[in-house]
Order: sequence, then C-alpha cells, then structure tokens
Amino acid sequence: MTALSQRLCFSGATASDGRVRFRQSKTTAEKCSICYSFSSRLPTVALRCSMRVEAVGPTGGGGPWERSEDVTNGACSYAVGDRRVEDLAADGGNDEVAGVSEEGNKAVKVAVAAAVTVVMGVGNRVLYKLALVPMKQYPFFLAQIATFGYVIVYFSILYIRHHAGIVTDEMLSMPKAPFIAVGLLEALGAATGMAAAAILSGASIPILSQTFLVWQILLSIIFLGRRYKVNQLFGCFLVTLGVIITVASGSGAGNSLKEGGIFWSLLMIVSFFLQAADTVLKEVIFLDATRKLKGGSVDMFVVNSFGSAFQALFICFLLPFLSKLWGIPFTQLPNYLRDGAACFLNIGTLSSGCDGAPLLPLLFIIVNMGFNISLLHLLKISSAVVSSLASTFSVPISIFMFTLPLPYLGVASSLPTGFLAGAIVLVVGLLIYTWTPSNGSSGASFTTST
Repeated sequence: MTALSQRLCFSGATASDGRVRFRQSKTTAEKCSICYSFSSRLPTVALRCSMRVEAVGPTGGGGPWERSEDVTNGACSYAVGDRRVEDLAADGGNDEVAGVSEEGNKAVKVAVAAAVTVVMGVGNRVLYKLALVPMKQYPFFLAQIATFGYVIVYFSILYIRHHAGIVTDEMLSMPKAPFIAVGLLEALGAATGMAAAAILSGASIPILSQTFLVWQILLSIIFLGRRYKVNQLFGCFLVTLGVIITVASGSGAGNSLKEGGIFWSLLMIVSFFLQAADTVLKEVIFLDATRKLKGGSVDMFVVNSFGSAFQALFICFLLPFLSKLWGIPFTQLPNYLRDGAACFLNIGTLSSGCDGAPLLPLLFIIVNMGFNISLLHLLKISSAVVSSLASTFSVPISIFMFTLPLPYLGVASSLPTGFLAGAIVLVVGLLIYTWTPSNGSSGASFTTST
C-alpha cells in the first residue's frame, strides 16, 4: 500500500518577498491542518481543521503589513474527493435509516400476518369440527365443495382485481407449468392423506403432521439455497417437540401409531412431503415473479386461482379412487353428492340429522378460505417455514378451544396432561427461532504500511 504522505496547500496572491504563516488557533489547540492521501487511485481523504492564516510584509520594507483570516471548515471536517464526509454521511445515513425503517416495517407486517394466520388456523380447525356435526355422513361432499367451490370464488376475485388494475396482463401471462405442478402436488397430497387417514387414528395424525416442517426446511435448503442458523433449526425442533408433547400426552398416540402400521404411517408422511413441496414451489413462483416482473410481485390470487383450478382438474381424475377410499362406490357417487347437497342446504326429507346446516358448513368454508389466503400471504412476504410455524402454533390453541363449551359438540373435552408443558416448549421454540443474535458494533480503522 502507498505510504501516507503529508500535503499542505495554500492558494492566493502574495508578494514575492512576503511570507505566509499558518498558525493554529489558540482556542482549538487540538485542531490540525494535515491532509492524508492514501492512493492515487482512490479519492483523496483530507482532514481540514480551523487555522489562522497570516500574510506578513517584508522585514526590510517600508512598514510591515499584516492580514489575518480564520479559515474554518468546522470543528473538524473530513473530505473525500470533492465532497465532505459530513455530506456523505448524511446521504448514507438517510439510506441506512430508510433501510432500517423498511426492515422494521416488514417485520411488523410479518408479525401481523402471522397473528392473523394463527387466528384463522384456530378458527379453521374448530369450525371444521363443528361443520362435521351436521355433515357427519357427508365429509367427502364437504371436501369437494371446498375444492371446486374455491375455484369459482378465487377466479371471481381475480376477475375483479384484474379490472381494478391490481392484477396485470403480465401476471396472467406467466407460464402455467408451475401452477400445473402446484395443482398436481395438492391433489396427490390430498389423495394420499385421505388414504392414510382412513386407516390411522386421529391421535397419530397430528404427530405425523410435524414432519411437514422438517420437509419444508429440507426442500428450502435444496431448491432455494436457504441456510438456517443453529437457533432457527433448534427452534423448529422445539416447536415440533412441543406439538408432539401436547397431542400425544394421554391420548395413546404411541399405540395408535403401532396399530396403524408402518405402511400407512409412511404414506401419511409422504402426504405431508407433497404438501411441503407444494408450499416451497409457491415460494419459488413468488421469487421468480419478482425477477421476471422487474421488481414487482405476482398477485397471490393469480397463484391461488390457477393452482386451485389445476388441483380441481386432477381431483376429477382421482374421483374414482377417492370415492372408494371413503367407502362410496363410484357408481353411487351421484346419489351421494345429491344427498350431501340436501344435507348441506338442510332442505328436503333427507336433511334429518343435519341441524346446524347450512350455517356451520358455510362458516367453515369462509374461514377455511380466509386461512388459505392468509397462509399464502404470509408465505409471500416471509417464507414457507414461517407460514408453517404460524400454522403449527394454532394446534395447541385449538386443543384448548375444544375444552370450552362450544355449541353442537356436547360435553367439552379435557386438556391433555402434558398440554401446559408442550405449549411452553412450543412457545420457547418460536422465541428461539425468531431470536436474532446482536452483532457487535464495528468501528473503522486506518491501516498504513510503509
């Protein structure tokens, strides 16, 4: 590195026999007039300080003359090139403040979106249980209403947003291959999940569902190149452990897993793998759209609408298989759907035992749609793992809600023995995941070599 060189410059008209003196101000003894230059290839860095300039006449002339002037650039002024460091710091400081403010606003948005997702997730789980009270004989019909009804609702919202200018033609012209993959993954995930759920007990499914978070972390590392800190991985582990403790305590889930058999347990794990792949693929779609749309982002209703449409298409092909899983011969499926519609609307002679319809099923469909939208919005502004953590956090809250005297459910259930311990572990896991170690303050230093 070029050695530091001392420069001292003064410009102005003086007599050839005059003298120029540079005197340091007495009141600012600590100030100096030394300029340092690091390299000819880099901007000059100068330290400009207060000084007194005196021009003194010749000693032998016809009378001395003296002119003094304070040349001040502030208490201590630095310059880089033609600009003062104060000005550069002001500009850089504004950018830094804007960046910090933007990060703070994003953190607030993610926190609010996560809270909404948790609330909607709790409502989704509770209302699904309530909706099955009148629809207990027609759960397959309720599932198909959710699948095909969402296509109509989502595309209606998409149409309105397109005419409002929120959704652009460029968004609608995006390649459809990723949406086809989304629909296929969702349909296969539903099919394999239904097949395994028909054999496994209800107590074992929430435990196996914790593999969903593990799959998301692995897939995001592989396909998104994401790297997780130790505290994030440990936090996810504690969240998973907390849910298992909450659900498994006193429920005989261990015996349920043994009774279900290894094949059906593995099939349920495969189902959650497909669902995790679906969420990571949606995150890939959002990230690619940000690059292709020149810094913009695709509207989430574009993703929801086309993804649901292709899912409904693949579900149509899988209907014979799915109806058989629910114990409905495919030849009797039209009659089953007709009876299910009568119960859903609570009309006709077939509606006996459908008390609570259509209010409870409609509430479930509305809240389920809101939950899916909030989950996708959270995924869009954060990541698939954060959306999964928010969804997971709703599990113990839902268990607690079922201990309350809810209508149509009869006697309230009691809390599992390990509920409090599991909830504490889960909350600690979330706090550890979101905790960011503070970085030590860094200071600038000059290194010179000779």
